[in-house]
Amino acid sequence: MSIAWIDRMAVDVRGGTDGAEALVFIHGLGGSMNAWTPLLPALGRWRCVRPELPGAGRSCRAYALGEATPHRGHLSAETHADAVLRVCEALGIARAHLVGHSFGTIIALHVAAKEPSRVRSLALFGAMAEPVPAQRENMRARAATARDQGAQGMFEIAEGISQFALSPSTRESQPVTVAYVRDSIAAQDAEGFARNCIALAEAQAARLELIRCPTLIVNGDEDQVTPLSGARQLAGRLANARVEVFGRCGHWPTLERPAESQRVLRDFLERAR
Repeated sequence: MSIAWIDRMAVDVRGGTDGAEALVFIHGLGGSMNAWTPLLPALGRWRCVRPELPGAGRSCRAYALGEATPHRGHLSAETHADAVLRVCEALGIARAHLVGHSFGTIIALHVAAKEPSRVRSLALFGAMAEPVPAQRENMRARAATARDQGAQGMFEIAEGISQFALSPSTRESQPVTVAYVRDSIAAQDAEGFARNCIALAEAQAARLELIRCPTLIVNGDEDQVTPLSGARQLAGRLANARVEVFGRCGHWPTLERPAESQRVLRDFLERAR
């Protein structure tokens, strides 16, 4: 493992040989580079790049959060897309496969719409084009809780998400997964998390008509955060997309169904080369 610091963002770079194709992973709200760890054993032939987005994980002092930036530290799907592109530029990655989860799927879609020539394919886990109105209000409420209550508020948010976002089967049979989701969210910097909640609340869909690359959408059939109906609607709006459904799975397929996630992603990437 090698951690690089790009614009004060923590970026894990590993795997692949010289000239290997790059995979750039984009985590979701409350996530970190570790959300992708279960996939790495199947991806040794690729160069795997896992940034922690501004405000998340170890990137709680990222350049994008500064008052001196053009957007004065106000995060958005667009500023995150620009951050991903800066990571690629710093690492000399001209084209990459993008792999996103949840909010990370919105960001990946923005990258692909803004710079289509730089995206080989998209793999979207727990996918959405944009939040529905109820989700937007929920994100604003979470931001307020994080800011008003700090660490205690983050713990309460984490408890709620770990119960709501995972399938009943996962909660019953995978206590380590439940613990990871809870602790990943609870450990976030409260202000960084709040800014990312607002970014998700304000996120708008990318210009999907500009995206032509092969796209894999993976959703759990018990995902209450990004329901399967929305994933199928998103696939219908993209030129070259297909949907893979995991049974008895909630919003975190890579954690709840790691072996299946490895298989479908590896197979998809082999075909998308």
